[in-house]
Amino acid sequence: MANVAVVGAQWGDEGKGKIVDWLSVKADVVVRFQGGHNAGHTLVIGGTTYKLALLPSGIVRPGKLSVIGNGVVVDPHHLVDEIAKLSAQGVEIGPHNFKIADNATLILSLHRELDAHREGALEGGLKIGTTKRGIGPAYEDKVGRRAIRLTDLAEPDLLDEKIARLLAHHDPLRRGLGLEPVPAAALRAELDAVAPKILPYMDAVWDLLETERRKGRRILFEGAQGALLDVDHGTYPFVTSSNTVAANAATGSGLGPKAIGYVLGIAKAYTTRVGGGPFPSELTDEIGERIGDRGHEFGTNTGRRRRCGWFDAVLVRQTVKTSGIDGIALTKLDILDGFDEIKVCVGYMLDGARVSRFPASQAAQARVTPIYETMEGWRGTTAGARSWAQLPAQAIKYVRRIEELIEAPVALLSTSPEREDTILVTDPFRD
Repeated sequence: MANVAVVGAQWGDEGKGKIVDWLSVKADVVVRFQGGHNAGHTLVIGGTTYKLALLPSGIVRPGKLSVIGNGVVVDPHHLVDEIAKLSAQGVEIGPHNFKIADNATLILSLHRELDAHREGALEGGLKIGTTKRGIGPAYEDKVGRRAIRLTDLAEPDLLDEKIARLLAHHDPLRRGLGLEPVPAAALRAELDAVAPKILPYMDAVWDLLETERRKGRRILFEGAQGALLDVDHGTYPFVTSSNTVAANAATGSGLGPKAIGYVLGIAKAYTTRVGGGPFPSELTDEIGERIGDRGHEFGTNTGRRRRCGWFDAVLVRQTVKTSGIDGIALTKLDILDGFDEIKVCVGYMLDGARVSRFPASQAAQARVTPIYETMEGWRGTTAGARSWAQLPAQAIKYVRRIEELIEAPVALLSTSPEREDTILVTDPFRD
């Protein structure tokens, strides 16, 4: 069998929540391996809508073990609130079905405040578009070797020393930004208040997952954001603060790379982006508005309207390579129903020359212009289709052309937010 890593193949918001939920029926364990509560997943199950930001999507399925890996930065207060919200919806959450890595970094109030202050001080095109939830500053402290980790809450006698080390960095930084220093006692009180609420979920996740793997349990690795927001391989600096590509599923959960057998990339049948940064195929006209309205393109967590554009095959082909994607789950095909013509970006012009990849240079990224291939649209509907036979011929041609352009097969086709409205071509959890 193949353990499966699911990653976004665009800038996030591709519909990973539904696909992960669809796959979690076959999985025994679902693992979040990077990001924080800046990634929103919306699940629709039996007419009930669940909105998740930090908890793995498998948590809504009985009998599944859900895990937050060491690669995730955890806001303990948000986590407590999210558990309470889902519990109120009838979802059972306890140490028997939910674990957090003992070496996961915590997001603190000072991280949220610093994040908001920095983003608010930037103007226009300099804004990254962060959610201001403290994710970036928490990752900075992690790589700076001064973070407070979950396991530190279990050692209260040593916590003051670790707080002092953290504030030795943050106090002068805050003074330079015109912010008041954080009293050590206030930070200690913040941690003491939340510790008993989250410590029951703590575990040595790397060991737990290796044990489950050796037992033959099927593991589903759930990525957040998208590969184009990867801190190394994305549209830097307009990226998130973690590695979102599939290779980090191993690092962010404590397993070796051989633990991942199949990489499933999720891509919309068009392209969206939230926040600042380059977007070659963006549509700022009424067609872009139409796609956004029909696709309900608003952020799960922030409510921000997403920027919309035609499918960019160059970018997805690039993420197929940087994430080692074996197959694509193509979502929201139904949003393109009824268009007279549909365009696909098949290349770029850069300084008078045609290029077939997205450049790493920020200046060059801003100068590229899309080269489009125009395809005939379809009048029939794809909404709710559960077999190829239910799709209009032109819709099938569109999917086949995308496969050619991105150099990867479509493994699943999603035609609505409902889990059942999915056409399976290749089962990622193959035996």
